[in-house]
Amino acid sequence: MNLMLLSVTERRHEIGLRRALGGRRRDILLQFLFESLALTSAGGLAGLLLGIVAAIVLGRVTTNATAISWEPLALAVALSLLVGLVFGLVPARRAAKMPPVQALR
Repeated sequence: MNLMLLSVTERRHEIGLRRALGGRRRDILLQFLFESLALTSAGGLAGLLLGIVAAIVLGRVTTNATAISWEPLALAVALSLLVGLVFGLVPARRAAKMPPVQALR
């Protein structure tokens, strides 16, 4: 959420210009929501791959058997997307509500 709030603050001029050229609030809201979902899904997939590799390596290094099932993996990806949606909503709404004149100052 902090990353997205910082992104909205730094891209104030871009938001103002887009609004001044006819961009709707909905367009800006969707832009920031998709960006948030992309960031969290990339992080979720990286964590997922790291976890799978760690489980495989741990299974080979130790005598303990490791099993990888798809249910926890699917839950991890779903939770990652949910976190991106929930915590990306506040910055996206803030960007969409920003008046163009204030954003271009």
